[in-house]
Amino acid sequence: MIPPPAPSGYRGRFAPSPTGDLHFGSLLAAFGSWLLARHAGGQWRVRVEDLDPPREVDGAARRQLAALHAFGLEADGDIVWQSGRSALYESAVEKLLNEGRAFYCHCSRSDLATVSGIHRACVARQIRPDPAVRLRVDDGSVVAFDDAIRGRIEQDVSREVGDFVLRRADGFWAYQLAVVVDDADQGITDVVRGADLLDSTPRQILLQRALGLPTPRYAHLPLVLGPDGRKLSKSDAAQPVDPTDPLTTLRAAWRRLGQAPAALAEARDVPDLLARATAAFDPARIPRHDGGPHEMS
Repeated sequence: MIPPPAPSGYRGRFAPSPTGDLHFGSLLAAFGSWLLARHAGGQWRVRVEDLDPPREVDGAARRQLAALHAFGLEADGDIVWQSGRSALYESAVEKLLNEGRAFYCHCSRSDLATVSGIHRACVARQIRPDPAVRLRVDDGSVVAFDDAIRGRIEQDVSREVGDFVLRRADGFWAYQLAVVVDDADQGITDVVRGADLLDSTPRQILLQRALGLPTPRYAHLPLVLGPDGRKLSKSDAAQPVDPTDPLTTLRAAWRRLGQAPAALAEARDVPDLLARATAAFDPARIPRHDGGPHEMS
């Protein structure tokens, strides 16, 4: 059941995957989405995207939630766990299959290697006992949207992505399907997340249209890059944030979001810092470019 909307009607969310402990890039996304929700006078939800057991780290989800608590970033309402929502995903896929908008696919990665991994027609060399399910992407499916931070974004999904997976051959639900179904079910009006997911947004909008679901507003925050210029991520063994020193890390994230350091300089504790941040936050100052780890200090 979707909870009552906030007075402003704004509902944002933070949706971490439990593939490791919370690192600075994830904390930046959490803090940025929290600030934008508070700035709008709206709600901020937390959803654990625990749909990929082979990649999950034991205990990571609980440690992520504990870290958010240490940083004062408390969800408005209960935490949602994707692992308990399979019935919703199954219903969505059945709808798409019944309407001919999705299809069973026996293609393997090696099959698709000859077409650069982009599925436009089945080229499977053998039948799989458990095929994947893909969304049928019509030729010329160009999706454009206005990102609150990055500006106008346009992608030819048919040419650049192709028919994309909704349920994997191993039986696990694909991220693109779960995030679309959950955002609609939770009444999310604004999706604020890292810019590494910018390319996924046109696929999600296409899927929202196929399912007859509303499209939220999007804002993609700058990424924190490692010394090699790549995204700082849990998979690269990025150092987790230190929950015992929340003020230092929150101030660093504040600066990375382009905000004036002086606004938080005199904060005494986490509640005081978050109150000052809420009062001083200016979304127009969020940078459109990504930055390196030197900007964390």
